[in-house]
Amino acid sequence: MDTAEIFNHVRKTTMAEIEDAIGKIDAKMAAELVSEILRSRKVFCVGVGRVMLALQAFTKRLAHLGIDAHFVGEITEPAIKLGDLLIVGSGSGESLFPLTIAKKAKSLGVNIAHIGSNPNGSMAQYSDIMIRIPVRTKLALADEVNSEQPMTSLFEQSLLVLGDIIAQVIIKEKGLDMRSLWLFHANLE
Repeated sequence: MDTAEIFNHVRKTTMAEIEDAIGKIDAKMAAELVSEILRSRKVFCVGVGRVMLALQAFTKRLAHLGIDAHFVGEITEPAIKLGDLLIVGSGSGESLFPLTIAKKAKSLGVNIAHIGSNPNGSMAQYSDIMIRIPVRTKLALADEVNSEQPMTSLFEQSLLVLGDIIAQVIIKEKGLDMRSLWLFHANLE
């Protein structure tokens, strides 16, 4: 196989994996997350590594929709309070920093949504909502979507796509005009 053929194979395989993973997300749980986002005063997101990057993109998109959204650790992060929502991204449900933040948020009475692959991880004890992206993890659970991609790439890609799907659902739920969304877009570019 030459490089172009390899590229086409990897493109098709990657897109099929993402479709498979997204297709297995429980729509009722995703709808519950949308409802929780819409009723929360503020939405905070936390994750590490590439999960952090996907969640930062989601946080930015929520801000574009007029939602008071923040990423944990950002320099302008306000206090989290009762009535706010913390969205934790952790495939394994065992990532130390997100677990510690979830524990602290729970002690403050904050609702927590976990987006991950492992419904039985340590994050389960803090989560009010769990959105499972059933992709391959180091746990090798029987129902996981297998992937030819390295490490947890499929989880991170699916998390990014899920965030954009949720954003579109919020747009429809709120009846937002797509052109008006540009009012919330950064303009110092």
